Amino acid sequence: MVWSHFDVAWEEGVSAARGWAAEHGHLLAPLDAAHQGYKVGIWLKNARAAARRAQDLEQRRAEGLPVESRAGALSEERREQLEEIDPSWCPAWPVEWQRAFHLTRLHLEEVGGELPTEPGVVVHRGEDLGRWVRAQRLGWDKLTTVQQWMCEQVLGVTPATEDEKPRPRASQAEKWALHLAAARQFFEREGHLRVPRKHVETIVVGDGEDGAQREVRLGAWVGNQRSRAATLAPERVERLSAIGMRWA
Repeated sequence: MVWSHFDVAWEEGVSAARGWAAEHGHLLAPLDAAHQGYKVGIWLKNARAAARRAQDLEQRRAEGLPVESRAGALSEERREQLEEIDPSWCPAWPVEWQRAFHLTRLHLEEVGGELPTEPGVVVHRGEDLGRWVRAQRLGWDKLTTVQQWMCEQVLGVTPATEDEKPRPRASQAEKWALHLAAARQFFEREGHLRVPRKHVETIVVGDGEDGAQREVRLGAWVGNQRSRAATLAPERVERLSAIGMRWA
């Protein structure tokens, strides 16, 4: 006798989840994951949504707010069933992050090697662990305190130093200023701004020993400024005219 089709559907999902976890070692399945034809990834996504609804309702109750219905909320019994399979099945952060963390820990335990820190070095079960580790180090401030603790204490991942962080992208205004400086350098050397289309100007950015050489495709830039003269800010038109820009 089937007393509840909802209960039967739940047990089918739990059975598939157990099978998938037995094969992969965790319950952090991607959305397209399936076990013996059962779409366990989608089922787990729905179960997590139900678990979070239950948490929200408990929070409202704790704050003394009205709770009208528990419809769509996961029961404590069912949550415990999934926690018995994998305690981290419903993390407070994205499942993708938890899955990469778990696979990195498995890699360290199984191989006993060094922590991968560069993309493409170690790909474990479809996850580029080096790319993930690098992303955590560079985005350390975006992690929660718990995630930082997990990375540092469990995996040995530390935040990137200032020297390791990539240089921030230049704004459009900074790029324009760099090209203007290159144009001014060309004008001071040549006495005009009739720059060949394919000309590349080398300019030193920064002072003293900290200066770095940059190559600027000056010819193409000058041509683009000339073609966009009608939409350029008056201040920019004035600056270019001062160093011999021919607008026609």
